[in-house]
Amino acid sequence: MPHDNNNELSSDKANDTEKVAESAEVEQKALQAADILLLQKTLTEEKAKAEKYLANWQRAQADYINFKRRSEQEKEDTKQFGNSVLIVSLLPVMDDMERALASIPAKLAHRTWVDGMRLILRKFQAVLEAQGLSEIKAVSKQFDPELHEAVMRAPGKEEVVIEELQKGYKLKDRVIRPSKVVVGQGKEQKEISEDQQLSSD
Repeated sequence: MPHDNNNELSSDKANDTEKVAESAEVEQKALQAADILLLQKTLTEEKAKAEKYLANWQRAQADYINFKRRSEQEKEDTKQFGNSVLIVSLLPVMDDMERALASIPAKLAHRTWVDGMRLILRKFQAVLEAQGLSEIKAVSKQFDPELHEAVMRAPGKEEVVIEELQKGYKLKDRVIRPSKVVVGQGKEQKEISEDQQLSSD
């Protein structure tokens, strides 16, 4: 019988060892499952961070591209229109020269100094045109508030410029001074002359 007890004891020990091994294996699997869950959670968090960083980087890259494009546009505008303030300040001088030449009496119009003044005016205009200045044509054109400034209305074809009081100019495609104009109010010259005939009768 003692031999049977030993067998039972060794069998119990073997069962205990198996239970301990099974318990350890279950515990190990539980730990592995917990580690896997922790790793998956960490991976998900890191993926979210990576996506956030990628989105921020893409936004920063787009901002940089926009900044670069804006800087280049501003540089180009400065190059094209940087001298516009100077040109605008020279326009009244050109207006005065044109008025002075237009007011010269006919008997002095063929003097050499008058020809010299005309030549100076043409050179002055050529220099400004080389910088991109162009005159806005106004008379007989449809009134355009982008190009013309209506100073008064007078009898004539409706919404058509009938007289230019001051020339307007563009620098490249930008209006730097609109033309000051008289705009027709719709009463034609023919109707006015008929009204005058009736009043004279």
